Amino acid sequence: PLLENAETLVDHGAGKSYLGFILYDLYFKERASGEIVGIETRAELVDKSRALADKLGFPRMRFMACTVEDSLSSTELPATVDVVTALHACNTATDDAIRFALTRNARHIVLVPCCQAEVAAAMRAKKNESLGKTPLSELWRHPIHTREFGSQLTNVLRCLLLESHGYDVTVTELVGWEHSMKNELIIASKRNHPRKNARERAVAILREFNIEELAPRFTY
Repeated sequence: PLLENAETLVDHGAGKSYLGFILYDLYFKERASGEIVGIETRAELVDKSRALADKLGFPRMRFMACTVEDSLSSTELPATVDVVTALHACNTATDDAIRFALTRNARHIVLVPCCQAEVAAAMRAKKNESLGKTPLSELWRHPIHTREFGSQLTNVLRCLLLESHGYDVTVTELVGWEHSMKNELIIASKRNHPRKNARERAVAILREFNIEELAPRFTY
């Protein structure tokens, strides 16, 4: 349903563009219109994807070698896009995809985050301070808990950010845990009805966990 009538799908942090090729083959190949754009910073991967698209005869796939900042303002992309995807975009690359999607007013956003380390690092840096501030710090006192809880908290903050911008958010699994531990699937669809307390909840969470310096990433 997300790809129904979708004219532009942008795959952010595309890597080798496996996801883009699969979606084109399944949904776009037989249609008369619609394109998939892969955005990737590594020029060598972009070149390989272009060559493969030519070989497969997928004319409405194109690839851009550019940074996140460049993609936000690039005139090579439409002002609005229908779907933004990010599959296993590591650490803050998922946040970059969200920022791009919000800038381009995407109708749908589909994310499978991977290797979220930024929040855990911030929590780790203030662990001693947090231990004296709140008993909740026991949730991340041990290193393995810091890593796992930090990852969980990252995705919670991402969902609140999306809800604050008027998206309905569903969180589920991409595949079974036996196939991959990186399988949390976040699906957001624009409804133009922002959750009224989403930003306030995010600010409160950042304050409670003593990582308020990350507010610019999760509360804009």
